[in-house]
Amino acid sequence: MRLVGYERFGPAAEVLAVRDAPAQRPGPGEVSVELAFSGVNPSDVKARAGARPGVTKPPFPLIVPHSDGSGVISAVGDGVDSTRVGQRVWIWNGQWQRPFGTAATHITLPSEQAVPLPDTASLETGASLGIPGLTAAHVVFGGGAVRGQTILIHGGAGTVGHLAVQLARWGGARVIATARGPGADRCREAGADVVLDYAAPDLAEQIIAATDEHPISRIVDVEFGRNIETNAAVIAPNGTIAAYGSAAQMSPVLPFGPLLFKAVTIDIVLIYLLSPPQRQGAVSALHKALTEQAISCPVQSVFSLADTALAHETVERGGRTGAILVDVTS
Repeated sequence: MRLVGYERFGPAAEVLAVRDAPAQRPGPGEVSVELAFSGVNPSDVKARAGARPGVTKPPFPLIVPHSDGSGVISAVGDGVDSTRVGQRVWIWNGQWQRPFGTAATHITLPSEQAVPLPDTASLETGASLGIPGLTAAHVVFGGGAVRGQTILIHGGAGTVGHLAVQLARWGGARVIATARGPGADRCREAGADVVLDYAAPDLAEQIIAATDEHPISRIVDVEFGRNIETNAAVIAPNGTIAAYGSAAQMSPVLPFGPLLFKAVTIDIVLIYLLSPPQRQGAVSALHKALTEQAISCPVQSVFSLADTALAHETVERGGRTGAILVDVTS
């Protein structure tokens, strides 16, 4: 099989290299997938750069990056239904705590990590469902149904935020999103009822004014530390803050008093570690929304396998308007 891998941390152009390797045969309970697309996410880029806290060297001699991908099952191991051969699937946790991810023509992994792709979804969409899709579904629906609720989604123009806006609206919630510039239009197109400038000095007051007397029961947050004061001011009693990022302030100071007297639940989300019931709930929500054509997963750029370093550099620059994919067949 053909793959892109790295043996040391460093800049993408310096450490990522194309090479050939024998394909792995599936063991008991495993499937082999002939991949079509590999999804590149910020976590993949940070891992390759050596930016994860406390990690000074790669945990394996060779790492094939990326956790997300899509393709067709080409072989199954003992204990797996042979009718799965030929099935279109999408991948989750492809490279989580294992050396070989989806930046390759093939991947072999436990059968449950290759999820049947709904007929209404393209393989390109499938390569976006692992990290962005599951994160969006869990932060929106992780506390149950949202119909009739008001949800605040910070960073609604980002890859996860854009999906979260669509899912929350599909789920029957009233959506207030924060964004800026062209991102504001992106949020409105996704279905946000109100879009506010996240940099406004009176953001909390604007959010409260926009609630239309329907208190915010759930907040989806990509920058937990930066937004915590605003969130504490606007959230309703017994509300939940579902945070999946805090890059600007990784050691935030919490306004404990306001949070305490509203009995706020803080849900820190790391999508790699969802329990099986949580993951199944997120998968079910995503598939239902896809089948009903209620969400779309825009693609910004598709790179060849040989240009995987360019894909990483595109993610590092930020400001994405859609998924960054690698066509592993090219």
